[in-house]
Amino acid sequence: MTVIELKDVKKVYGKGEAQVVALNDINFQADKGEVVLIMGPSGAGKSTFLTIAGSLQKPTSGEILINGQDISHFSAKQSGELRLNKIGFVLQAYNLVPFLNVKEQFTLIDKVKKQNNLSKEKLQGLLKQLGIEKLLKKYPNELSGGQQQRVAIATALYANPDILLADEPTASLDTQNVEEVGQLFKDLAKKRDKAVILVTHDPRLEKYADHIYEMMDGQMTQKK
Repeated sequence: MTVIELKDVKKVYGKGEAQVVALNDINFQADKGEVVLIMGPSGAGKSTFLTIAGSLQKPTSGEILINGQDISHFSAKQSGELRLNKIGFVLQAYNLVPFLNVKEQFTLIDKVKKQNNLSKEKLQGLLKQLGIEKLLKKYPNELSGGQQQRVAIATALYANPDILLADEPTASLDTQNVEEVGQLFKDLAKKRDKAVILVTHDPRLEKYADHIYEMMDGQMTQKK
């Protein structure tokens, strides 16, 4: 089932001679249960794609459909509720609160989003799947980069979104950790029925993808 679709999406910054076309007639879709890669060099438009797909900014023209509903004209409040309920983010900075331990990161989510989060049993299963069930009393600065990333994935999934957006999830990982993370994202898509969209320039992730899109100069083509 298609959970997110972009139709003829264009994003333009600036005006006149200073105008920059960041995205040009982008067409894209992702289904639940799939891992989709968005690949391309720095400056290709990947980050702009991520922020528009995640309803962090609006396109200049075109449609963004989440579960068939056009969200491109949502108000700030509607976009905030959408991100809270439907879209999980795993960003390069991991976005963990430094003065909260791992367990408290989930308690914070409960305070912001009071319904439809994972049950205690399902959260325990997720923590075990990610190999972080023994880290609940640790603070972010006591975790390795790989552990921080796994906690960030867990917090993104705790709110039970349909879509998981990850920005350069393997940027600082060696090959063995890339293999583990790639398999992890594939398992999350298949076993938890999520649309997992990875923005990356890392070709080591390609073998875990159901579909691959390539971005260059603001344009997107499907490779797989």
